[in-house]
Amino acid sequence: MVRTYDAGQFDCIVVGAGHAGVEAALASARMGVKTLVLSINLDSIAMMPCNPSIGGTGKGHLVKEIDALGGEMGLNIDRSFVQSKMLNSSKGPAVHSLRAQADKNKYHTEMKRVLENTDNLYVKQGEVKELLIEDHVVKGVVTQTGARYLSKVVILATGTYLGSKIFIGDAILSSGPNGLSGSYDLVNNMQSHQFNLRRFKTGTPARIDARTLDYDEMEIQWGDKNYELFSFMNDHIELDELPCWLTYTNKNTHEVILSNLDKSGLFTGTIEGTGPRYCPSIETKLIRFTDKERHQLFIEPEGRDTHEMYVQGMSTSMSEDVQLAFMRTIPGLKRCEIMRPAYAIEYDCIDPLDLTLTLEVKSVQNLFSAGQFNGTSGYEEAAAQGIIAGINAALKVKEEPPFILDRSEAYIGVLIDDLVTKGTDEPYRMMTSRSEYRLLLRQDNADKRLTEKSYQIGLATEERYNRFKEKMQSIDVEMTRISTTTLKADHVNPILELLQIPTIVHGIKIIDLLKRPEIHYSHLTEIDASRPLDLAIDVMKQVEVSVKYEGYIKKQLAQVEKFKALEEKLIPEGIVYSSVDNLRLEARQKLDEIRPSSIGQASRISGVSPADISVLLVYIEQLKRKNND
Repeated sequence: MVRTYDAGQFDCIVVGAGHAGVEAALASARMGVKTLVLSINLDSIAMMPCNPSIGGTGKGHLVKEIDALGGEMGLNIDRSFVQSKMLNSSKGPAVHSLRAQADKNKYHTEMKRVLENTDNLYVKQGEVKELLIEDHVVKGVVTQTGARYLSKVVILATGTYLGSKIFIGDAILSSGPNGLSGSYDLVNNMQSHQFNLRRFKTGTPARIDARTLDYDEMEIQWGDKNYELFSFMNDHIELDELPCWLTYTNKNTHEVILSNLDKSGLFTGTIEGTGPRYCPSIETKLIRFTDKERHQLFIEPEGRDTHEMYVQGMSTSMSEDVQLAFMRTIPGLKRCEIMRPAYAIEYDCIDPLDLTLTLEVKSVQNLFSAGQFNGTSGYEEAAAQGIIAGINAALKVKEEPPFILDRSEAYIGVLIDDLVTKGTDEPYRMMTSRSEYRLLLRQDNADKRLTEKSYQIGLATEERYNRFKEKMQSIDVEMTRISTTTLKADHVNPILELLQIPTIVHGIKIIDLLKRPEIHYSHLTEIDASRPLDLAIDVMKQVEVSVKYEGYIKKQLAQVEKFKALEEKLIPEGIVYSSVDNLRLEARQKLDEIRPSSIGQASRISGVSPADISVLLVYIEQLKRKNND
């Protein structure tokens, strides 16, 4: 029996220092709350056990929003990226998504440095084995070495470490990601407190030695020449870019894999957890997409000081010898050597329906939860939850109102609302298609949407807020300028002729010219004499989008007004749904389980029909009249 001792008292304790944990800890500490972050291994702070990149479709929006709130992920990838590319750039601005390749070791060391140099934040190595819970209120934690830390609030950000198992062929290892220790005693402790735990799984591809690749057989992939940065605090960073490489599987690859499915834990039944639909293993791809003759693979560098290359698109749980055999059938990889084998990892997580919109656990007061422990996949989804959990934990310590972003305000709002209202039966991944207001929730205007809100709660710094105000002022000034400045027809027509679009007879205001889909700011550089020389690119981008999509934006704003009306119809706390006549049984059960805070949230619960909502509205109105009498 390990002796327990008093190790200290904090306002907030964060369990785990992955992408959720670091954002939670930094948000809490930056808001003036004395915070402790505990990690099983300090070498795993902000570790990238899977892909060496940040951002991507939908995910890039989350990173921009984290940055706009005053989080660290955007700043950190800007300090450590080796390549950057804007995805979906040929499509509309609503789905433009930034993605950057990272030097994964630098990403870790830079984030660790930030944590260690943050006021009010204490960074310690220690595995939590027990939550101290009394009368459904969390009081602190106990570590494996007997250290008992007391706290007003606790945030769980255990990632994929909780009850984790690694699968490589028929080898089953009790281990966390990347060969680090898992967390097992905490599972038993949580079960003793009746936590509703589930089993999910994810996986990661092999890492291969860059010196054993044939680059002539692959297509080189460079990033954008005029690359964009993630943080609104950065204007430009010089980059010594590293390339990625594109190759494909083929018939021989598929034959090796399909003839060895008995060496995949996914197909032998040894893996019980549910995996992510949108990031399937190579075995699953071949079974699911039988018509595809090949699948693309990107060979990505893991950093500047390593030979390890990440094989994106080839997650697998097959045995190591089979992995080597099928990879050596692929152009460019025929002499490859595996430095780290691919593996699947199974872990415990909570049902997000057990959480409130603040990410507080419903059954345990002052206990918050964030990241993959909430049933999501991906660094970005984890970090987004982390910053919200950190903010709300700090606000609870300060006895201030909670901070909740709704679906019309941020992708973060969509993410959390989907989790706690709809739940998820598989690791949840953010995509632009999940947002019904995505034209309003673009990457470029995340600061416009969120920075002032963050400043008001004490997270965004004075420097960030002043920078934001200057940008908004520049946008207002530019909108006025283009609305009042007229360009002569003989100056404009050569450009229109070059673009093969109808010319004009009279002068035209710049704003009306920009409304034409073919015309962009770049076309007007030489003839727009009144444009300020120092007009920032991000200002031009926001102005141009606002002008071109004005009609669509107005339609979405009208939709948001209707949405807000339902969100503002609050449901009284403590309502007994079983006593509401004419509510269907399924609706009663779902409403009682999720306890929505508003009619809007109730309307999004699976199993609650429009008829149920009508009944509920009538019942709430009757309650109000009864209370007024």
